[in-house]
Amino acid sequence: MFKKVFIVLIPGFFTVFCSAQQVRPSKSSEIYRELKTLKHLPKVLYLAAHPDDENTGLLSWLINDQNVETGYLSLTRGDGGQNLLGTEQGAALGLIRTHELLEARKLDGAQQFFTRAIDFGFSKNTTDTFKQWDAEVITADVVWVIRKFRPDVIICRFPPTAAAGHGQHAASAVVAEKAFKLAGDKNAFPDQLKYVNVWQPKRVLWNTFRFGAVNTTAENQLKVTVGQYDAQLGMGYGELAGLSRSLHKSQGAGTQSVAGIRTEYFSHIDGEPAKATLFDGVVKSWTAKGNTDIDQSLDKIISAFNFNQPDLSLPALLALRKKVMALKDADLKKDKITALDHIILSCAGFMGEAVTSQAEAVAGDRYNFRLNLISRAENPVVLENVKWLNQSESFNRKLSKDSLITIQHEIQIPADAALTEPYWLAKQAKDAATFSVPNDTLIGLPEAESPLNVLLSLKIGSEKFQVQLPLSFKKLDPVRGDVVEALRIVPALELKFTQPLYLVKENEDLHLSLNFKVNSGKKFNNGKVNLMYNGERLGGGEINAISGKDFTVDYVIPKAKLASIKSARLQLDANYAADGAMYNKKQVLIQYPHLPSLQYFAPATVTVMKGDIQAKVKKVGYIEGAGDFIPEFLRIAGIQVEVLKDENFYGSLDQSGANGSQNRLSQYDAIVLGVRANNTEKKLGRWMPFLYSYVKAGGNLVMQYNTNQDTTVNQLGMYSFSIANKRVTEENAAVTFLNPNHKLLNFPNKITADDFKGWVQERGAYFPDQWDAAYEPLFEMHDTGEEPLQGSTLYAKYGKGNFIYSPLAFFRQLPAGNAGAARLFLNFLSAQKN
Repeated sequence: MFKKVFIVLIPGFFTVFCSAQQVRPSKSSEIYRELKTLKHLPKVLYLAAHPDDENTGLLSWLINDQNVETGYLSLTRGDGGQNLLGTEQGAALGLIRTHELLEARKLDGAQQFFTRAIDFGFSKNTTDTFKQWDAEVITADVVWVIRKFRPDVIICRFPPTAAAGHGQHAASAVVAEKAFKLAGDKNAFPDQLKYVNVWQPKRVLWNTFRFGAVNTTAENQLKVTVGQYDAQLGMGYGELAGLSRSLHKSQGAGTQSVAGIRTEYFSHIDGEPAKATLFDGVVKSWTAKGNTDIDQSLDKIISAFNFNQPDLSLPALLALRKKVMALKDADLKKDKITALDHIILSCAGFMGEAVTSQAEAVAGDRYNFRLNLISRAENPVVLENVKWLNQSESFNRKLSKDSLITIQHEIQIPADAALTEPYWLAKQAKDAATFSVPNDTLIGLPEAESPLNVLLSLKIGSEKFQVQLPLSFKKLDPVRGDVVEALRIVPALELKFTQPLYLVKENEDLHLSLNFKVNSGKKFNNGKVNLMYNGERLGGGEINAISGKDFTVDYVIPKAKLASIKSARLQLDANYAADGAMYNKKQVLIQYPHLPSLQYFAPATVTVMKGDIQAKVKKVGYIEGAGDFIPEFLRIAGIQVEVLKDENFYGSLDQSGANGSQNRLSQYDAIVLGVRANNTEKKLGRWMPFLYSYVKAGGNLVMQYNTNQDTTVNQLGMYSFSIANKRVTEENAAVTFLNPNHKLLNFPNKITADDFKGWVQERGAYFPDQWDAAYEPLFEMHDTGEEPLQGSTLYAKYGKGNFIYSPLAFFRQLPAGNAGAARLFLNFLSAQKN
């Protein structure tokens, strides 16, 4: 059922698909491209499963060479991927990857769309994928995007077969073909027709490929030459594509910018076959649409366009606007007037922003804002009115050319203002594979428009425009210069446990610390803290008055209350009730240099591992890889962790005069390599001989999973093994113990089948498929219908020490609070103590 969302539609500035905190003019070269795109009517929708699946070379060519409005529909936000930047997983990683896509789109010029599908991790075929995804729901979302964007041509990145290499890839092709057939059917998803009309694209194609040894191209397929040099860009489209794709930094997707032309191949799937071009049979021009006068006007504007003085085009553009406003095709008019108004404001050199000096605000509080406006056109822009949220103020003021005006105004944030967070995370997910959204008409959007805007009424010539400026935060950063980001609405009071995870043994009290972050000058009186488990209050206490500063309170949950809880993993919820209000949210704030600050809110919960979890090591050395939670987990478990750097391997001589590196490493009961350390730590090649010596002398070296992409060391182990793209994606796959008496399975924790219960997303990935006879595999496991795999954990004795290579997904299990995975990992670390 589709529910209406009330969004102010602003015809004055194009902010539908990529919201910006400032309204800024495009460069002259960009305006020129936008004019040529305005002249062309076709649209293309490229469709795949994940961020970074898109063919950026083709997108760049379509937009910049063919001047065709192009969008990329990624079914998911990449939530199930891996993160080379930090510890974020799941929803947080999906938020990062969403904004990496938006940064990429700023470069290549495409628009961005999503469905509600959650990336639940690797799947091996469409059968597995559609066990998780509701095919009907995802198809409906794709139909909605088609009806809203109205593409003439749909291009799939993948086929619906095993050649796609990933079940979600193949599923994207299955859903695309279904949606193509249904988008023009008024009986399909009729609730959508309250807001959009049916739309039938001309054709759907598969953009075939050569990926490694897999070649799906053929000379009898439709061929298109791309990659040409563009003088206005100063590079070819393949070079632009490399820059765009390299913005997927969390995935380590840095891509070469390749100059020169190349051929793209296309295989017909459905609709009217294309014989010569992608756009055979598609209405391409205004003249073909019956609007010759618009075509002629655009030809003159493009021909006369002055790159140094784009404002000279304003009179002709304003006249063109009247013609476009007279169109009878409402959908076409809406699209083109939005694009045209953006061009007009850019030609006027208009910039506007509504900024404050505070990054965060609380509903109901007041803040000082600066409205900064400037125009660079001879033809004056007139500021007629400003609507400060709900308060209007008339001005009727001309903006003098190239003269900045600043208007100060105090704004009260509405008392009912929603917290700033992604719309797809504002509600609990429908299930593990589908996001819930507050309003169905938001489906498809990368992010919702800001609900807090200053609304400008402008006049240029005789034409009136409305421009919305999101309330923003602006600061001068000593490294980055001006930083302008969305104003983030936060709760008056936030609660957050000081640790992301707690461990408590049987028959012990649980000691917790809860932080209170005060965001408002408001006073909280007669409040009560409640620590809850499954609706039962386990602890808490009274806090009679809170005001001003942040603070932390320690709590103890007695072992008697914990004794009745049989689960090895429990989730505690914290809330603070005061003055008739309930506060139970914690902020998740994500900040990376290549992205704006991102936030969402989660319940103030913490996971507790409960039970017999033993560790016999005191000090561990850690070599960082891609971000993971292991070091923090070890510290929580009471183990001293030191992150190893060059100085731990090289340095001054010890007192005996011998090289001290071995002595320095010998202080560690174990050394752990983080996930993908061989892909990310470029000094590992220099360190490996020291690590070999450490093991030979009696050390314990534990390696987590690596891939074969961009490796530093060819041979990771003391004895050879080969990493393959072998994995077990079923998190509940049965595990066979090949040697139940092995010391790694018995000390200090007795490992049983129960320790493999409750795992999340997967057992592991990138298992070795060949190894030296010196290694002993510990487990056998496999996905349904596949051959057993024994590469999940390899153990070898080397000299006096131990070497363990395990691509089991500890980096996912430990943050999830899986006690069995914790017990097994601690056994690996304790190998030398046995």
